[in-house]
Amino acid sequence: MNKGTMVRASTALVLAGALGVLCLNAAEAGQDRPDRSATQQSRSSARSALLDIDYQDGSLDSGIPGLTTTHATAHDASSVVRSGDDYAITHKVTLGDPGYESDGAPRSESATNNIPQGIFHVGDVRRYEFSVLLKDWKTYEAGDSESGDIIFQGKHAGGNLPSFYLMAKRNGIAFRSPTLDLQAVVVDDFRPYVNQWMTFRVDVRWTGDRTGYYRISTRTPGESEFALRKTYENVQTFHPKNPTDLGYIKWGLYRPGQSIENGDVPTRIVQHDNISIQDLAGE
Repeated sequence: MNKGTMVRASTALVLAGALGVLCLNAAEAGQDRPDRSATQQSRSSARSALLDIDYQDGSLDSGIPGLTTTHATAHDASSVVRSGDDYAITHKVTLGDPGYESDGAPRSESATNNIPQGIFHVGDVRRYEFSVLLKDWKTYEAGDSESGDIIFQGKHAGGNLPSFYLMAKRNGIAFRSPTLDLQAVVVDDFRPYVNQWMTFRVDVRWTGDRTGYYRISTRTPGESEFALRKTYENVQTFHPKNPTDLGYIKWGLYRPGQSIENGDVPTRIVQHDNISIQDLAGE
């Protein structure tokens, strides 16, 4: 059952009346939330779950030692919010405010760089799943800045380019591999889904030669199953432009090259939940 059903919405509102403003915010954050049991069921084909980050304990690191939380210093650059009867992580970036910058760029992100199960190497075959909600997202209109907001990355270590990322650009969600100069829109129009949960799956064979692949699937509100949106076969996912032997994933909000002067939206907020890394080796 979708967590966006009328029953769940009504339950959230009752809690709001009983517990006050905090739970009212929780009801708003949990609109059309993906059912956790359905999410777990969708993973049944995975051979082994290496890491599940579900924020059920209400903490920024989801109770996982070593999980990197935001380096941005603003008090609300990252926070855990109630979402239905559960929790999710929120990342916020306000352009022009150094409190929402990390390593000199406007971003607030979490990452698995210090968790062995969150690291990938050449030869690994991984499935990455996550749910994302674009909170009160200002949509694109003709004449607006066309900058993209990165919401998830498969990142090569050591300051290298990401192997891939997903970004909100104009009014769609696009997959991009900058090292291979690949790009495809995987959600044509997210405007009907603002403040609702969308779920993404990226399967990757990590290779140092042209035997790798990216396979990107989505499940948007109203869909009960994942739909394959784009496949890139026979590609080198560990690219020589990135001289490293390991990588990790990041999620949150990264707004490269954006500024108030360029006419970009001043503040963006994104929520993530149910981040999962699965081992597909042998499948």
